[in-house]
Amino acid sequence: MKKTIGLLVFVLLGVCAHGQRKSELLAQIQELNVQLDSVEQQLAVAQRKISSSQAQAETFKKENAGLRDANATLLKNLSSFSELSKKNTENVNNALASLEKKEKQLSNITDAISQNDSIAIVQAPLIQQQLGNEAKVGIAGSAIVITYGLDALLGGDTSIQVSENGNNLLAKVADIVRNNPSRNLIVKGLNITGEFDVTWKQANAVAAVLSSTHGIAPDKISVTAMDGNFSEGITIVLQPDYKKFYASAKSQIRK
Repeated sequence: MKKTIGLLVFVLLGVCAHGQRKSELLAQIQELNVQLDSVEQQLAVAQRKISSSQAQAETFKKENAGLRDANATLLKNLSSFSELSKKNTENVNNALASLEKKEKQLSNITDAISQNDSIAIVQAPLIQQQLGNEAKVGIAGSAIVITYGLDALLGGDTSIQVSENGNNLLAKVADIVRNNPSRNLIVKGLNITGEFDVTWKQANAVAAVLSSTHGIAPDKISVTAMDGNFSEGITIVLQPDYKKFYASAKSQIRK
């Protein structure tokens, strides 16, 4: 009987111990399930973050590629702009050099004109003194204008021959011409009647005496007859050699 009771107690104790271990195991399982849920939630969060990071990385990659392309385009444009700026600078420098050269040429021409004007202004009073009261001396720009009446040079309104007095007067004019070799002569016959035939012959007579008698080169003398606008006589114009002057100016400009 005692053995039976002891065995029963032993079995009961084993059953109780087994029930306790099962309860403990169930509790552990429950705890593990909770931990598993937590880990799964953390894993889901991590996966979402990874997915977001991957999307951002892809976006950054595309933006970086766009920036590289933009930088390459910018560098290319800067290079083109630099080359264009260099060419523009060269063009501006060339234009300034050309302008400076033209200004110097124009300055030389202007100086030459001003010099001729100044010479005429200075010489006119001196020539008036040399020629005396029978001549009227004036200036027109760079030209020195000497005017004689027909009586002084020809002895009369209708005469076509230079008088002895006229020859003496023209000798003084010839001296002035020789002292100004850079100037040419224009002999102008002026009348108020419109009879240009006589006026032309009178002007030619004066030119002939200057050339044949007083040694002025014929190629330095030109002759014309014109309306004197209420005055008549012979006007001798000493003017710069404009043909030579313009040829020199043209040569400078071409250079």
